[in-house]
Amino acid sequence: MHEPTDPIPALPLDAQGILELAARSMFQLFSSVSQGMFLVDLRGRIVWVNEGYQRFLPDLGLSSVDQFVGHTVEEVIPNTGMRRVLETGQPVLIDLLTNKAGTFVVSRIPLRDDAGKVIGAIGIVLFDHPETTLQPLISKFALLQRDLDDARRELAAQRSQQLRGAGTGDRRTKYTFASFVGSSPAATEVKRQARRAAQSASPVLLLGETGTGKELLAHAIHAASNRASGPFVGVNIAAVPDTLLEAEFFGVAPGAYTGADRKGRDGKFKLADGGTLFLDEIGDMPASLQAKLLRALQEGEIEPLGSNQLVPFDVRVVAATSRDLSALVREGRFREDLFYRLHVLPVRVPPLRERPGDIPALVEVLGEDLALRNGTAPPELLPDALALLAGQPWRGNIRELRNVLEQAAMRSDSQSIDAEQLRMILREAGVEPAAPVPEVAATGGAASGQDGLLRPLAVQVAELERRAIAAAMAAHGGNKLATARQLGISRATLYGRLENPD
Repeated sequence: MHEPTDPIPALPLDAQGILELAARSMFQLFSSVSQGMFLVDLRGRIVWVNEGYQRFLPDLGLSSVDQFVGHTVEEVIPNTGMRRVLETGQPVLIDLLTNKAGTFVVSRIPLRDDAGKVIGAIGIVLFDHPETTLQPLISKFALLQRDLDDARRELAAQRSQQLRGAGTGDRRTKYTFASFVGSSPAATEVKRQARRAAQSASPVLLLGETGTGKELLAHAIHAASNRASGPFVGVNIAAVPDTLLEAEFFGVAPGAYTGADRKGRDGKFKLADGGTLFLDEIGDMPASLQAKLLRALQEGEIEPLGSNQLVPFDVRVVAATSRDLSALVREGRFREDLFYRLHVLPVRVPPLRERPGDIPALVEVLGEDLALRNGTAPPELLPDALALLAGQPWRGNIRELRNVLEQAAMRSDSQSIDAEQLRMILREAGVEPAAPVPEVAATGGAASGQDGLLRPLAVQVAELERRAIAAAMAAHGGNKLATARQLGISRATLYGRLENPD
């Protein structure tokens, strides 16, 4: 049955005539501008369908209009909510419908006679590709919802620790993804990858320069995983003498050697049982211990020093390093088999100079933290000061930024801090201040400083490519097909770039 095409006859210009004319005009308008439309009677039987909707019939497993018209709506449209509209008389102006034909944004509007009684309903397909049409709105809502959920979990954890009177012995996580400050494409992408890693049981390897927030992300991954109720145990390999590392990892049996504790001592693997073990600066692990660590990870059991008993454990390993593990493998300083054991879910944490647009937000959070610890008002950075900070290379990343802010706050006689005060602090630290980036201070944009141009061209091109991919992935909510289409590359190329970002 086809859409009527008879011209609208002239109607008297009284109120009823104008109302009828408006109703017919709106009906024809919806039929022409929507992606599809159909009518059902009070029994829920489809009595009419327009040409736009007929293109969905093959995806519904129907070969002709006759298999659609005359049948109840539930028979031909899986998951429809039309019956409820007929029963309640309440319209559903916006809804998402998903079935074997796809996902659609739909409206369902009841039809009434002159007495106001429901006699049928109109089904309208507003959009047939909501993942593309509404993606900016969906992505923004999803990000806000995730950050809100993270903030709620963090507040709940803090309240719980306060009620328990948690002390230094508490091994619960301290941070969630809400703690990783930043909304730039680079920050958004690293949080997306880390959230995805949190849902897996495989080892995670956090790669990035010192001070970028790798430990914070390790805490957040644990907090978002199914091991969140278990312990989070961290060990900084670079901070433990080589001679003590084996005992630190695997523990010591009672009386294992002279001076050993009579009761023995549990190692980090045992302390982290049922939770997450964070191995910070894994690139500094001595070669003599790498083989034992590999065996423990492969077998799921350890042998404490001075014991001949194997002790099983259940931990999820998150490792981090600021060193180039691939180069260490080539140089023979890091075991290749251990590298592949850890390099299952690599997450590259971007340096601060790749996300200068996040500096205003970071300054605000760091300033509030300094104020809480020192019992003072948070420092207020003037626009020229923010512009100067955005242009610096930040070799020490967020840790260096915090140090500069703290020095500025302690030295300033007023609450306001200008660019000249920061230049003096940077020069005293042996850093020649780079050109400011006023765009960041004004808009929070992601411009880069002049110092960033004084690098090899290949490095800058690769960085630009990473930013473009991260921005497209964020805009499309992680949809790789849509991202590849927008960037004009194949999905295989995109997968290759995501797996090997460097």
